[in-house]
Amino acid sequence: MGSYLIYLAIIIILPLYAQFKVKSTYNKYSKIRSTSGMTGAQAARLILDQNGLQNVKVVESKGFLSDHYNPATKTVALSTHNYHEASVAGTAVAAHEVGHAIQDQEAYSFLRLRHRLVPVASLTSNASWVFIMIGLFFQSMNSLLGVGIALLAVGVLFQIVTLPVEFNASSRAMDQIVTLGIIRNEEEGHAKKVLNAAAMTYVAAAAVAVLELVRLLLIFTNRD
Repeated sequence: MGSYLIYLAIIIILPLYAQFKVKSTYNKYSKIRSTSGMTGAQAARLILDQNGLQNVKVVESKGFLSDHYNPATKTVALSTHNYHEASVAGTAVAAHEVGHAIQDQEAYSFLRLRHRLVPVASLTSNASWVFIMIGLFFQSMNSLLGVGIALLAVGVLFQIVTLPVEFNASSRAMDQIVTLGIIRNEEEGHAKKVLNAAAMTYVAAAAVAVLELVRLLLIFTNRD
């Protein structure tokens, strides 16, 4: 019972803490103006152009921290504040999304794998819980639990593959904004804090996914 309570605490508290950390860190450094005076949109455009990615568009995206890169449309979408304002946080986030565009240009292996997993993981993750719930409620149908676990494992693999994609994009972002002089001196440390906080959300998601998979595997094997 004690170990189960620890498990519940981890899967509930870890994601909540990660979300709190990224929001609080972002809010703190979004109020600090970058000395370059470049908005997120301008920083993204500069990095793209310097890397031969003139074909990639930079557009505004509605919503809080809705920033993303769309490989299908070759578009870097930045949330309103990051698009228009010249802040350390906005610069870091914009550079991170451009990092994905650079990955796409270079056919970064983990990014390509993640793109291939997206439709499969979406399908299997949703379907897995149908089999898992039936298998959990009816012990005579334990084989269905095994099927659900196998399907769920695809989604877990997607979460794990996402980690090097995100960490690599952040590494590329830091290299670009420092080399191009978009941020300077102590701003470098501030930008790293923003990117590290954002990365924690992916780490938390992967950790929770792995823990849930392990829990179900233990149930499955103990029944056998």
